[in-house]
Amino acid sequence: MPQAIPHPSFDLHRFYDEEWNEHSQVTAATHAFLFPSFAEWVEVSAFALQHGKKLFFFGNGGSAADAQHLATELTVRFKAHRKALPALALTTDTSALTAIGNDLGFEHIFSRQIEALGREGDIAIGITTSGKSPNILKAFSQARELGLVTIGLTGGKGGVNLSGTADILLTVPSETVSRIQEMHITLGQMFCNALEYRLGLI
Repeated sequence: MPQAIPHPSFDLHRFYDEEWNEHSQVTAATHAFLFPSFAEWVEVSAFALQHGKKLFFFGNGGSAADAQHLATELTVRFKAHRKALPALALTTDTSALTAIGNDLGFEHIFSRQIEALGREGDIAIGITTSGKSPNILKAFSQARELGLVTIGLTGGKGGVNLSGTADILLTVPSETVSRIQEMHITLGQMFCNALEYRLGLI
């Protein structure tokens, strides 16, 4: 098989081992610390869904992909065939995103949609590795003003920035963006599956 000319200072096998070791350490720390917040996230979301409310997911970049992924798991299925659950990713409507970004500013792309679609008792789930994204913070402020419950998935010191606007925080204990994102999608998929069980759908 063809091989690239190796960089003299790069040890691929060492890199491979170090990445797995760091992933395992962050996984263990996340497992150890985040159950209370995770359980609260599941419970408030189950309560909302039982009362005809809906879930909004949003984030930027890779977190936008996670938002779409998780919303789809709920509207379609995760573990088994069951009734659809009302979840929406605020990252997918290109006409809305570009119009809001152009006319009002990029920091409004999620808050404007929440203003239009959000109702008291709905759940707003913002995913941001840094906790600093202005459009996430503005979305949370708008959500709280309308009476939505706000859930923040972040990492490192991101919880400091979100502490005033997120009702429930799941802060991954890592400063490495890729590790934080790995934990976010793991927690998110666990959340979808837990909801199915919690609601008695499977």
